Amino acid sequence: MKKFFTLLILSSLFLCSCSGSTQWMPHSYKKAAKIVYKQVPADFIPRKLTVVSAGDSLTQGVGDSTKTGGYLPYLKKMLEKEKGIKEAEFYNFGVQGNRTTQLMKRLQSPEVKSAISQADLVILTIGGNDIVKVLRDNITDLQFSDFTRGKEEYIVHLTQIMESITKENPNAKIVLVGLYNPFSKWFGNIKELDQIVGDWNSAGQSVIAHYPNAYFVHIDDLFNETSENLLYRDNFHPNDKGYKLIAQRLNQTLGERTLPDLERNSLMVSKEEN
Repeated sequence: MKKFFTLLILSSLFLCSCSGSTQWMPHSYKKAAKIVYKQVPADFIPRKLTVVSAGDSLTQGVGDSTKTGGYLPYLKKMLEKEKGIKEAEFYNFGVQGNRTTQLMKRLQSPEVKSAISQADLVILTIGGNDIVKVLRDNITDLQFSDFTRGKEEYIVHLTQIMESITKENPNAKIVLVGLYNPFSKWFGNIKELDQIVGDWNSAGQSVIAHYPNAYFVHIDDLFNETSENLLYRDNFHPNDKGYKLIAQRLNQTLGERTLPDLERNSLMVSKEEN
């Protein structure tokens, strides 16, 4: 009897498998969507750019006939033409005659610290008055070695300035504007001045190289490689044309390096790939 029931069950299973009304169907699987991330276009959400400018008379704008801040108004107009920038707000902390030691002290003021903490970009012009100090302090017996010692002090002070800024705002981009040689009228007998300015620019670059968010902008060629007068009547500070050229050089560097870096920090958007 037990054997009979076993044969009956096996026969039933065989008949069911041969029936045309019953089919084995494979399980269906839904293809999982792959998530990819695309860069937000620079003009996706026009943004406000906050810029702090600090340093010496080039930031204050001495020699600017409009008395509106030297290169700053030119640069503001250029930046606001960028698709990704709705507005560029500048805070000008330039003081005529400031050296690196004086700038370092001013960076500790609550007003400057507050501005830097909110800045997207910090632009520095500093170092020219440090060279002037070497000239004045050693005018009776000036030696090339005096500038070498001055350069080493400049490196120390500039490093302190950079540390102060990055401590206050680690995410801010920093641009150091290089030095140019306006000293020929006053110290034409010192033939090595071009080399001295070049050495100090190299020193500035060596400091900037230690900070991934920092950039160096050369401007010495703008003044050295032209027959056009780019200096104010004091033959020391830039005139309107000189400041405009500085702004153009800054805008070029910002467009190539700094602004793309700022945009890369924008939000990423996701898109499903079918």
